[in-house]
Amino acid sequence: MEGDRVSYHKSVRAVYDRIKQDGMESIWDRFEAQGLGGDPDKRCPFCMGGVRCDFCSNGPCRADAAKGKRGVCGITADGMAMRMMLLRNIMGASTYHYHTDQTVKTLRATALGRTPFKIQENEKLRDFAGRLGLTRRTYRDLALALCDFAEADFNRKADEPSRIVELIAPQERKDVWRKLGIFPGGIYGEMMRATSSCLTNVDGDYVSLALKAMRLAVAMAYQSQIVNEYCQDILFGIARPHMMRVDLGVLDPDYVNVLPNGHEPFLGFAMVQLARKPEWQERAKAVGARGLRVIANIETGQEMIQRWETDDCFYGFTGNWIMQEAVLASGCVDLFACDMNCSMPVDPLYAEKYRFKLVPVSDLVAFEGIKDRIDYQPDMAEEQASRLLQMAIDNFAGRRKNVKPVTALPVSEAVVGFSTESILQALGGSLEPLLDAIKGGTLRGIAGLVSCTTLRDTGQDVHTVRIARELIKRDVLVLSMGCGSAALQVGGLCAPEASELAGPGLKKICQALKVPPVLSYGTCTDTGRIADLLAAVSTALGGVPIPDLPVVAAAPEYMEQKATIDAIFALALGLYTYVNPVPTVTGAPRLVQLLASDCAGITGGLLNVEEDPVRAVDGMLAHIEAKRAKLGI
Repeated sequence: MEGDRVSYHKSVRAVYDRIKQDGMESIWDRFEAQGLGGDPDKRCPFCMGGVRCDFCSNGPCRADAAKGKRGVCGITADGMAMRMMLLRNIMGASTYHYHTDQTVKTLRATALGRTPFKIQENEKLRDFAGRLGLTRRTYRDLALALCDFAEADFNRKADEPSRIVELIAPQERKDVWRKLGIFPGGIYGEMMRATSSCLTNVDGDYVSLALKAMRLAVAMAYQSQIVNEYCQDILFGIARPHMMRVDLGVLDPDYVNVLPNGHEPFLGFAMVQLARKPEWQERAKAVGARGLRVIANIETGQEMIQRWETDDCFYGFTGNWIMQEAVLASGCVDLFACDMNCSMPVDPLYAEKYRFKLVPVSDLVAFEGIKDRIDYQPDMAEEQASRLLQMAIDNFAGRRKNVKPVTALPVSEAVVGFSTESILQALGGSLEPLLDAIKGGTLRGIAGLVSCTTLRDTGQDVHTVRIARELIKRDVLVLSMGCGSAALQVGGLCAPEASELAGPGLKKICQALKVPPVLSYGTCTDTGRIADLLAAVSTALGGVPIPDLPVVAAAPEYMEQKATIDAIFALALGLYTYVNPVPTVTGAPRLVQLLASDCAGITGGLLNVEEDPVRAVDGMLAHIEAKRAKLGI
């Protein structure tokens, strides 16, 4: 693998060459080795079709819909594929909610004065709590009431309707979900119900399993994602636009570089607060470094850079998860602090080779051979952050002496920090200018790009950048979330000058508002936030149903289990949903028919899996134009 088949980014390709020279195995080597017949993308056809099962001792089984071949238990190819998709969704929901659980614990401990954090957004606290019917005299009491309310709702049984969904979701969607029997209860109850349904000889009906997946996805989006992000806003600040250094050039080998990695920002923010104190900078200089820096990384980094501005202590952002080995092989890392997601099992080999400290900071994470760990506890956050920074400082001299760094890597700037609030502020406090631009045709529509990054079919971020460039060229505003945000930040599409790549209407708006054509809207957990934004757009247009809006969801490089439940939620919300690579359901023809066609008449959502980027955007634009015609705009 070489060139664009490795990565869209020159920086990653440069360090990939270093990895090969060092004789280290990388994700690109391992991906290629999994292919059949010399083709890295060719895999077992039954696995690729989603029709292989090893749940019980009668298997592994393979199903073949064309031949009427079922599993030993009698499950069809469609049931087999949808059951596996539902199980992936359960894993995605569980890890999303683990993050939310930690956020609520942190908000509670902060309200009680037991963390190094302060509630930054009292008005957001009041507004969000108000939407849930909560009122208290003090912000402290209001934060505690919010935590109590959220945790009580999480713990409702599956047959006890969620109050959070009832109070936040649009009425039109709630009516649809009740009609279909997918209005959810509490997230824990829904996960148990869905998991139990996947046992051998329980639920083999692909339609029933698909509806259970949608029900779980609705619970996850409102209880996990929205609660998580809004509580993080309350704690650490609402995202507001600012410039951020991006790409591997943010790593300077002469500094002590600490990289919080994963999805939870708590210890990352705690370390930034300490690193900004002169005494910590002096400690770093005492061991021969020019200073101490916290470098944002992957989704933990996205959470951080969306909310806090850069300085010489919180210096910049590297990129998304596939470039992890390139980050670690740069020879510039002193400590890699791994929270609950996106740290690779191979990292200990890189820690040994490139002399950095590898420390799990979540009880979910473990590595072979790594004994150091600091499991995050909100009331110990400052002490834990201090230990991590000191470990990095103690590591510096050995790393600097023994590891030759890769230097002269590129660095650029991106505008980050867009949120519903900051978009409204840029528009003068109202959605009307945006809606007028859509009604008048200056903007054709909006795409929520909620994506991971993968090596399937193309190199890292290649397909994501192609899709985004094609969308903005056709006057579609892109709101980017997840690892896809990093692709577009490092790829240059979140810079103001990228407006030159946009169509005439979008270019005009970007230049008037001084914003890029791709708005960096957050992490994968912000899928729920965009659902809330679409509900506001629906209301502002007089109650237009969400499926009738000129909007699409796009996941050009979905990768893991959290992405699959995001896609199912988008379908439940009623969105045209583009995903790539082709999901592992092609061996299940009735399931494909359900997701890619019949679903439009059920929830209003529709799945598209076109592999060619131009034809994929053709499909998205055709949908947008059809919705514009229906609305008479």
